[in-house]
Amino acid sequence: MDNPQILIIEDEKRVASFIRKGLEEDGFHVEVAYDGLMGKKMALSSKYDLIILDINLPQINGYEVCKEIRNHNSSIPIIMLTALGTMEDKLEGFDSGSDDYIVKPFEFKELLARVKVFLKRSGNDMLNSNILKMADLEMNIDSKTVSRAGKQIDLSAKEFQLLEFLMQHKNKVVSRAEIAEKVWEITFDTGTNIIDVYVNFLRNKIDKNFSPKLIHTNFGMGYIMKEA
Repeated sequence: MDNPQILIIEDEKRVASFIRKGLEEDGFHVEVAYDGLMGKKMALSSKYDLIILDINLPQINGYEVCKEIRNHNSSIPIIMLTALGTMEDKLEGFDSGSDDYIVKPFEFKELLARVKVFLKRSGNDMLNSNILKMADLEMNIDSKTVSRAGKQIDLSAKEFQLLEFLMQHKNKVVSRAEIAEKVWEITFDTGTNIIDVYVNFLRNKIDKNFSPKLIHTNFGMGYIMKEA
């Protein structure tokens, strides 16, 4: 990908300058917004390849900014970079549509690595076929759309990634540790229920009002997508 465009929405100018300098040294084109309102306007009016977003922002907080961006663009990678580090904060971040969540203080090389992962992922097809199907459920990887029985289903970015992973491994039991590594790119912590929470989000959207049920729990082992 040539000269990816990155938007940083961060009110701490020292932090924003530090991130911008590091990214520009690595060949990225970077723009900065110092409050949530300006960040939202810039994100919705220009084409960026990735957004780095703080939560505690003047004007509009990062959760609301993320939701607004997601209403207009379901596919752009959004990395939340914030001092808020509780599990509740992270869940709210993912629920608002972020793809990743990094807690301050942070190592720049970790942020850079994650930026590159998301840019590579969004710039390359993950499968030779860009349409995944199971029963009457259909996912288009290119357009980031999902439908079941012809009905459009709205998913957050993280819900989409989780469903994509499950559909790629249909008829196979996948453990929570595998999901944590491949979808969240973290080491699974047995003390967190974030994966179960997101599986329930998916069930409510793609299984609750449809038949047959496609997402099944294999107790003690993980989850499996299958038609029976």
